[in-house]
Amino acid sequence: MKNTQHKAEIAVAQAIATFTKLGYGVALPLTESAAYDILLDDGLKIYRLQVRYSKERDVELRKIRSNASGYIVKKVKAQSYDWLYIFRPTGEEYLIKKCLINRRAIRPLEKHRINSTVKHEA
Repeated sequence: MKNTQHKAEIAVAQAIATFTKLGYGVALPLTESAAYDILLDDGLKIYRLQVRYSKERDVELRKIRSNASGYIVKKVKAQSYDWLYIFRPTGEEYLIKKCLINRRAIRPLEKHRINSTVKHEA
């Protein structure tokens, strides 16, 4: 298993645990082709959550991979997700409640840190 894939799986697992604790219904897409990683249900609306794992201060928003022809850069498309969740190996979690398009990276701020302010009462 690739190291980056393993990190992504850790972040998704942590997001599932966190949002379940916060009272959201959690569902996973059946395919990996979706632009989001998790669906969150608050009982009124369903949110598409994009998940990132990052130890860097700035979190890369583009997905970069290589093939025989070179590098492929996949940019965020408008309306591809509703919220961005960031997990750091230190255990910090951040939630940005919008889709970030036309940006290469973001530096999450303290105001984005997940705490009781995002709690949903079931």
